[in-house]
Amino acid sequence: MRIVRLAALASEASDPNTFTGHARMTRMPGLSDAPAIKAFRVEFEPAARTHWHTHSGPQLLVVLDGRCRLQCEGEPVREIEAGDVAGIEPGRRHWHGASADAPMTHLAVNVESVTTWLDAVTDAEYGGRD
Repeated sequence: MRIVRLAALASEASDPNTFTGHARMTRMPGLSDAPAIKAFRVEFEPAARTHWHTHSGPQLLVVLDGRCRLQCEGEPVREIEAGDVAGIEPGRRHWHGASADAPMTHLAVNVESVTTWLDAVTDAEYGGRD
């Protein structure tokens, strides 16, 4: 069994090259080697979101607080709430972030995965008007 104590980990500001708006991320390394699992606790301010991106393996998003706005390319923008979980298939171009009016925190779990960052999500895309 491996235990990661969140209180013992440092958080960092999101990278403006991969996020729009302000967010803080806490990396949780070393949860599993086989399969390799990377986990991140991300706190988004209202309307903050990731850029479009893909993962080479599956990603699970567990909403801990607030409402998460998310979209896979070719699908409508959706919102999920605290306690909900989204599973994103490998290779799917997608983004996720907070609703416009409230902060959101999620746990992102990436399994056997490398992230490829793409272009920023426009305000029209975020608003579901693409």
